[in-house]
Amino acid sequence: MTYKCIIVDDEELARQLIENHLSQLSDFELLASCSSAIEAHQFLQSETVDLLFMDIEMPVLKGTAFVKNLKAEPKVIFTTAHRDYAVEGFELDAVDYILKPITFERFFKAIEKFLAIQKPLETMDSKDSIYIQINKKNLRLILNDIFFVESFKDYLKIHLAEETLMFKHSLTAFEEKLNPSFLRIHRSYIVNRDKVTAYTKNDVEIGKIELPIGEFYKKNTLEKLGKPLK
Repeated sequence: MTYKCIIVDDEELARQLIENHLSQLSDFELLASCSSAIEAHQFLQSETVDLLFMDIEMPVLKGTAFVKNLKAEPKVIFTTAHRDYAVEGFELDAVDYILKPITFERFFKAIEKFLAIQKPLETMDSKDSIYIQINKKNLRLILNDIFFVESFKDYLKIHLAEETLMFKHSLTAFEEKLNPSFLRIHRSYIVNRDKVTAYTKNDVEIGKIELPIGEFYKKNTLEKLGKPLK
């Protein structure tokens, strides 16, 4: 599995150092290196990522302020030269908080923390079911029983016929575990195409529930829903 990430730091040398560290890890793909939170915000309007390397002390908009208003689900590793920001960083449920200058050893430790968060979800080879971890119990979930998946901050809500399961996980990472019956229609929603009862160019209906189609996902969603599953 490859994790998509971006770097946000107003110091070019700091960005280059993290880029160099990332280049040594085959499971991580750097999508962008941004010099400001504003630039990162523009990038994230059309792209989804798994991990942000976020500097805190930046002009115009601080990294912590940016993360507070982030509606997507990426995990965050804060990078900063100021130890005083540690508490604020962890209050935002950051994966880690790294002080500059960042050694590869310390960088790799943060990466291991990120990977540990991804482990609760394991895929069965059959692609008919998966295991999710809830309350330290590995629960087998039949994929065809899922109506849709909703991202809620750092958590996922799995909507079934008669109950909703909630556990901590990235929507993007969860998407990669699913079979072709599932379709990402929005930054916050994945639907089971077998459960879709109607759709328009703006929303998908599953019974009485209407889910919005995001602009970035609209073309692919309408194409996939317009074709029969094979």
